[in-house]
Amino acid sequence: MKKIHSTEDFNSRVKQILITEEEIKAAVEEAGKKISTLYDGRPILLVSVLKGAFVFMADLCRAVTVPCEIGFMCAKSYYQGTVSSGVVKITMDLDQDVSGYHVVIVEDIIDTGRTLNDIVKLLKARNPISLHVVTLLDKPSRRLVDFKADISLFTIPDLFVIGYGLDYGEYFRNLPYIAEYTEEASDAE
Repeated sequence: MKKIHSTEDFNSRVKQILITEEEIKAAVEEAGKKISTLYDGRPILLVSVLKGAFVFMADLCRAVTVPCEIGFMCAKSYYQGTVSSGVVKITMDLDQDVSGYHVVIVEDIIDTGRTLNDIVKLLKARNPISLHVVTLLDKPSRRLVDFKADISLFTIPDLFVIGYGLDYGEYFRNLPYIAEYTEEASDAE
């Protein structure tokens, strides 16, 4: 991975905006309504998969009208590249015992499906009252395991994307939109 040397260099890595900030806001509000209707007043535990889903989680928890707690897990499969390594490692587990909760996993993107498939298996084995998955982005053309989210906000083509929590080498999470990443950057220092 090339280091980012300037704001110009940072901005030059955005090839094209795929989903605008306004489109994301509208979709998150709709997902919040769906979740609130699904649970109809019953408290839930929203589980964010870090780091990529933290921005989505922050907005989604404000869009949900049922009582909710939040929890965090961290799983890695990219290790600073643009292609999944195929090895999923849980690097931080939940603090909560999920057996007394209606659990909603909040994910940033489903690509191969391996990471989320492993997380769902792990959490189901802990006997939650119910378990659903909501993902910001779905990339079904890359799926290697049979996995489908209960709520998917956007389906995208096989592109490496950044923004709204998604990164490349820890950069770009702060972009308010989803964009295609490009390696073709200026070498400006």
